[in-house]
Amino acid sequence: MSLAQTAALLADQTRAAFCMALLDGRAWTVGELARHARVSPPTASEHLTRLIAGGLLAEDRQGRHRYVRLANPTAAALIEDLASYSPLMPTPKNLRESAQMSAEARARTCYDHLAGTLGVAIADAMTDRGFLTDDRGLAVTEMGLARLTDLGIDLASRKRSRPVIRPCLDWTERRIHLAGVVGAALCDWALRRHLIERIGSGRALRVTPDGQRVLGESFGIEMCGRDGMAIVRQQRPTPAPSVLGRHSGSAAAHPARKTGSGSHSVVAESSGPVGRTGALSKPALSGQKA
Repeated sequence: MSLAQTAALLADQTRAAFCMALLDGRAWTVGELARHARVSPPTASEHLTRLIAGGLLAEDRQGRHRYVRLANPTAAALIEDLASYSPLMPTPKNLRESAQMSAEARARTCYDHLAGTLGVAIADAMTDRGFLTDDRGLAVTEMGLARLTDLGIDLASRKRSRPVIRPCLDWTERRIHLAGVVGAALCDWALRRHLIERIGSGRALRVTPDGQRVLGESFGIEMCGRDGMAIVRQQRPTPAPSVLGRHSGSAAAHPARKTGSGSHSVVAESSGPVGRTGALSKPALSGQKA
C-alpha cells in the first residue's frame, strides 16, 4: 500500500481506537473491540476488514470466533510512533478513564515491551549503569549482555527477524523506552517472574512488591514513597564497550534523554483497581537485524 493509503486507514477515530487497544499485544474478538470503541459489531467488522487488508492487523479464527491482533512489531512501532506526534494527551471523560490513563502513563505494554514511566526508567537505568550505550547508536554493552544473562534472559534463543534493540519514542513521556529483541525479552521476563502484573484487561501494569525489590537489585531502580511513588537514584558509571545490536536513528526517533544528575522518577501502582533465529555473537552487530 502507498503512504497515502496507509495514512487513510488510520485517519478514522474508530480504526485508530482499535489499533491503540491492540498495542497491548493480545488478540481481541470483534465484539470486544466494538465495545471498546463504542460501535456496533457490524461496523467494527467492516473497519477491521479494511485494517487487515491494509496489512496493519492479522486475524485468527477459532470456531465461530474471529480474533484480530497487530500484524507484526513493525505495525506496532508505526502506531506508537504516530501516537507520539499527538500534541496533547486525550482528556479523560470520567474518573474511571482518568484512573486508567494515569495507570497507563506509569507503566503499560507497548505491543511486546514495556512503556510509560517505568519503561523509560528502565532504559535510563540500563544506560546509566553501562548496560547500554548510545554513543554511535543504541547498543547493548558487554556488561549489559552479562547482566541479562545473569537474569536468565537468553537473547540467543530469540528469533532474529527484528532489531536486537531499538529506541521507541514513548508517547506519554516523550522520551525513549526499549523495543526490539531486548525490549520484548525484558517484558516477558518481568511478566514470567511476576515482577509486574496487568491491571484489568487493558495495557496498564502494576509493579508487584517482588518487582520493586528485583528491579532495584538488577537495575538500581528504587521504588519508595506513598501511593507507589518511586524514585530512581544512581551514579552513572563509565560506559562499557558496545557489543550488540547497535541501532542508529534520527534525532526525532531518538531524542536527547533528560538524565541530568542521574535521578529519574517513576510511579509503580501498588494498590487500587483500575481498569523474535540464531545465536547472537559477541562482536558488534552494527546495523544488523535480530
